[in-house]
Amino acid sequence: MYFSISAQSLGGHFSQSVSDFVAYLEKENQGIALEEREYFFNQYGDAYSTQQVIKDIDSNTAKLKKNEPKFYSIIVSPSKRELKQLQNSSKALKRYTRELMKDYVTAFNREINGNPVTINDIKYYAKIEHTRHFKGTDKQVMENQPFASKILKLKQDIRKIERGTLEGSIKKHKRTIAKLEHSAPHRQNGKRIVQGMRKDGNQSHIHIIVSRKDASNSVSLSPGSKYKASDVMIDGKLVKRGFDRDSFFSKAEQTFDKTFAYKRNYAESYVAKKDFIKNPKFYFSTLLGLPTHERALAFKILGKAGVPLASIPTNQVQLALKTIRILKRGIDIAIKSGSIGI
Repeated sequence: MYFSISAQSLGGHFSQSVSDFVAYLEKENQGIALEEREYFFNQYGDAYSTQQVIKDIDSNTAKLKKNEPKFYSIIVSPSKRELKQLQNSSKALKRYTRELMKDYVTAFNREINGNPVTINDIKYYAKIEHTRHFKGTDKQVMENQPFASKILKLKQDIRKIERGTLEGSIKKHKRTIAKLEHSAPHRQNGKRIVQGMRKDGNQSHIHIIVSRKDASNSVSLSPGSKYKASDVMIDGKLVKRGFDRDSFFSKAEQTFDKTFAYKRNYAESYVAKKDFIKNPKFYFSTLLGLPTHERALAFKILGKAGVPLASIPTNQVQLALKTIRILKRGIDIAIKSGSIGI
């Protein structure tokens, strides 16, 4: 499971309205039948129009300055292994979204009218998407790039030969292009992976737009707060503040496991991510200490994420810092891309 929380982009050419982001999330609905479309939903309903979403979010911004985000974007990306656990991706992910947003509100160290924040105190809209496309920062695209550059140069040379501004054999160039296409390290359905290509398989994920202000449009609730969770004296009054992302991510993972009876492997857990970041040696020690079948599954998960398995230590003696440094880069990339779900 991969989570990200980001504030509305402001400044430059970015709009103060949520309309551009809503339009972006509507891209999958273009050109498909009405009964097959995914609609915005929240804790109250299943089919909100884009106009309703824009109106509700844009009008819920009382006293916010121009340079302050009006909404936050939460992206929840289950791993392929997690998605296999779901019988119906859309229905199950909607159910999960409603549960994880309950975890979201409990992560606030705030009070509204003297009471903890509840699910009815927030204004949010979510949408399920089922496709993803390769980005320029994806490992497959980056490692294919040297081949792409050579292919582009050869195609440019072919056009020059056809125009008579360059001498050379078009057939020879085309044979070289074919060899490069075949030699590229990452392919999908026989084709070289390039930026913009649609990814195969179940790519279902969740986009959530959550208003910065509470449902009454009077209290600011920022998941981007630099304060984790604390009480502070302001004008002689004790005030609660902060949002605990660590608590939110942990609870959201536990909610998924409980909701869908999912048996999570250590290698794909949130606690593993924290172990890896804080103490890589402890992380690998824990991997080696797993029961045989759990360790085998952990290595399989890491292998599918592109981590070099040949470099993973197989015993405590091999847990040298040099080995860990070699592995850290590969696992860092896998974590950031969400490919191992942690």
